[in-house]
Amino acid sequence: MSFVEKLINVANKNEATKNLINEENARRLEKLTEHMLEVNKTLNLTAIKDEDGVILKHLVDSSAVIPFIPENASLCDIGCGGGFPSLVIAILRPDVSVFSVDSVSKKVAYVDNTAKLFGLSNESVSNERAEVLGQGSKRESFDIVTARAVGRLNLISELCLPLVKVGGAFLAMKSISTDEELREAENAITLLGGKVEKIFTYNLTDGSEQIERSIVVIRKIKPTPPKYPRNNSQIAKKPL
Repeated sequence: MSFVEKLINVANKNEATKNLINEENARRLEKLTEHMLEVNKTLNLTAIKDEDGVILKHLVDSSAVIPFIPENASLCDIGCGGGFPSLVIAILRPDVSVFSVDSVSKKVAYVDNTAKLFGLSNESVSNERAEVLGQGSKRESFDIVTARAVGRLNLISELCLPLVKVGGAFLAMKSISTDEELREAENAITLLGGKVEKIFTYNLTDGSEQIERSIVVIRKIKPTPPKYPRNNSQIAKKPL
């Protein structure tokens, strides 16, 4: 089975990702994978290097967020790393304006160069820290903010919610059970102007391996108080 056939097969095997990846996009994601794995030889983008692992744990996993993104949305991906989910979103949803943020300059440069290589005019990047963006020109400017396996929910909420417009949503993509994190983050979410709207829990499988995932949808219902986000050391020392 070719990479394209395998990718479409795995996506369609799972209810959360069914019909999200067509043949044209699968070919582009194949090229993205080839490029990413080549760059990964000299730049640590991912520990997952086998084809099956990349398909399930990066490409299909990243695509699961697609149904939660409105048409023509502006989206900010915090901690974009090797471009998952941001580059996958940019490929699958050309109507969405994607802004990728990471504090590691080499990873931001990789995402930027890859976007240019693949002609993704809807992708832009920043090496600025999220808490600086949240106190600057990007404050409350995005319809959607995503963070995939970046950190605990109470910490990343302070980085992400200040960037979300009132009425927009923060989509926290988590790889483990969220019950404990939600209890821990309840105060932070409320204080920052958010409200948990939905927790979408699902499994992804390629037939031989199964992984548990959840997307926490946090709606921005009121403006974030001006003092937030605080600087990085304050967030780390005294989480909300």
